[in-house]
Amino acid sequence: MPDFAVKVISPGQLDGVGDPGPFPLDLFERKYLAQGDSWFSIGSIPPGLTSNILDRLILSRSAVAVNCAFPGAKLAHMAETTSAPQFLRLLKGRLALRWDAILLSGGGNDLIDAAGVGPEQTPQMRLFATPQERGPGPLQPDDYVSKPGWTTFADHLTAVFDLLVQARDRDKNRGVPLVFHTYAPLMPRPAPAGLGFGPWLAPSLLKFSVPQSDWLGVATALIDRLAALLQSIVAQHTAADPNCELHLVDTRTAGLQMADAGSSGVSGDFQNEIHLTNGGYRKVGQVLRQTLDVLPAQGG
Repeated sequence: MPDFAVKVISPGQLDGVGDPGPFPLDLFERKYLAQGDSWFSIGSIPPGLTSNILDRLILSRSAVAVNCAFPGAKLAHMAETTSAPQFLRLLKGRLALRWDAILLSGGGNDLIDAAGVGPEQTPQMRLFATPQERGPGPLQPDDYVSKPGWTTFADHLTAVFDLLVQARDRDKNRGVPLVFHTYAPLMPRPAPAGLGFGPWLAPSLLKFSVPQSDWLGVATALIDRLAALLQSIVAQHTAADPNCELHLVDTRTAGLQMADAGSSGVSGDFQNEIHLTNGGYRKVGQVLRQTLDVLPAQGG
């Protein structure tokens, strides 16, 4: 079976801004609409240091992805007309196309953002428990998580994901497969992306006096909790509608090489604390391919 690198274009290229005019979608066997965070866009400064999943995605059919993703995007804003107008214009309404699948990279930035809320906030508004709240120990990784804070986060993410599914089903893309992914266990470490961006998780763990020996365990617990939450969202939608066409790709199975503790630059398959190298994204793309290769065309 032949291999085809996915052609990634911007909404502007699709519309034919400048030469050579509108992009020839009909030359490709599959057409995808993509929305998401830095795992679909930029993970370092300068951007050329690494790429993203879409740029490293190889499939068995020729495919084009119109990419609306932007770094730092949160799932909470991916279906808002003010922050995602291009995505919604292509998803629903008069100018929308019917896509073969909608690719989503979301939830990771929401998790990192919530983890950054400091101990001065109430337990309901932060992901981590203070030393006083978690007790003397011995502690397991989940003991560092604020239970009321996680409930707030889970309820919020569930609600905004439901809005995204509703947006998909409002017009001509109703029932089109929505393919999204989990993330990968990462090593909290002093490895920024550049120009003052990051690190993200390590400073938060320091604020809550989490022993460095437990950093990896706590980070893994958060990634696993997010995966379980996404799985539960799929289960809820599937119970309500067996034909809801939500596909969650577990990218924890990509076999990524963990970064070394304390490293400050490229290490393992990680370019910085939360973004992957080109090789890392290629591994994740191989997992995503297993789902995309078997999805039928939608006749758009």
